Amino acid sequence: MNTYLRTVGGVAALGVAGLGWASLVERNWFALRRFTVPVLAPGAQPLRVLQVSDLHLVPRQQHKVEWVRSLAALAPDLVVNTGDNLAAHDAVPEALRAMAPLFEFPGVFVLGSNDYYAPVPKNPARYLTRRHAHAPASRITLPVEDLRAGMVGGGWTDLDNARTVLSVAGSPVELVGTDDAHIRRDRYADVAGPASPTAALTVGVTHAPYQRVLDPMAADGARLLLAGHTHGGQLAVPLYGALVTNCDLPTNRAKGLSRWWPGAGSAPSRQAPADAAWLHVSAGLGTSPYAPVRFACRPEATLLTLVPR
Repeated sequence: MNTYLRTVGGVAALGVAGLGWASLVERNWFALRRFTVPVLAPGAQPLRVLQVSDLHLVPRQQHKVEWVRSLAALAPDLVVNTGDNLAAHDAVPEALRAMAPLFEFPGVFVLGSNDYYAPVPKNPARYLTRRHAHAPASRITLPVEDLRAGMVGGGWTDLDNARTVLSVAGSPVELVGTDDAHIRRDRYADVAGPASPTAALTVGVTHAPYQRVLDPMAADGARLLLAGHTHGGQLAVPLYGALVTNCDLPTNRAKGLSRWWPGAGSAPSRQAPADAAWLHVSAGLGTSPYAPVRFACRPEATLLTLVPR
């Protein structure tokens, strides 16, 4: 009996320690990831793209605000914000303050469900079930138009169901984006079309990386796809990885850089074709206020250095 009690006590202590780590340390241990992505034409000059995603900001999170502000020291050629910036009705001013130094650089953004609707209390264990991938039940609206106006006023382009060409370090870069597929606001068909032959690169941008968005973007010739939403699984198993993605993306692509082509989600073991796109999914910087934990999945922003193929 004493051995049994010691075992139970040890497991309980380990669980408490893990919860403390996940809630107090790791979720505030921000990381800058760096990847080199060979997507440009031979001889092209490298381009540096900073992706920021899933802040899920509440005003008291000043450490996160200052960390995001510090990213301006990287002097990126382009900033891409892939949504879910808010987690409270009064978070817009602090979200814009966090991004203010980044407005000095060309930028684009798409919105996520948590820019439109406030998070609601729920059983944290639901995060590890398929039910979590359903669209959120909350219809408590957030001041999304204030957020949108602030980012547009800062000089960034709204890519929600939109297409544009920006000059990035002197090179024409075509960008096509959708509104959040997780709440079915995506309208890629409205902006679909072949990649511009005069652009140095076509980039697809969306918040939630659903296959119905990624597949046609890749088919149209986008060679770089950027998304967030998954939180990298948020609660990962060491040496295994994410258990869920909160969408229909396979868990082996829950975060980081991988190849994507039409049908890749149903043929994960197939070797990528030579013309496959590169997909980067950011694990993001935040969590829901009602599930404030991360385990084996640090919060992150990413600097992508685009180089010739």
